[in-house]
Amino acid sequence: MISGEEVKKIAQLARIEISEDQVKKYQTELSAILDFVGALSSADTAKASQIRQITGLENVFRKDEDRGQIYQGQTLVEQAPEHKEGYVVVPEVIKGK
Repeated sequence: MISGEEVKKIAQLARIEISEDQVKKYQTELSAILDFVGALSSADTAKASQIRQITGLENVFRKDEDRGQIYQGQTLVEQAPEHKEGYVVVPEVIKGK
């Protein structure tokens, strides 16, 4: 079981205040969580196959490819309300020094 001092240190790192009653409660709960994780780490996974996803879905996105100009006559930059030298001009968000 983890100590009350360890629970207080975890609470301090998480920047939360806990009472003495909560220290005892979390001492029990955190110990149970750590015991469970310890049991998981001792499981034999040597014969387990890797699972990347379980839904069976495949990548449905198209490949990135140049499909030419989308808009006739103007590029997207030229269609922006304000543009300069091939770039879209936007309002300053973060003020400089």
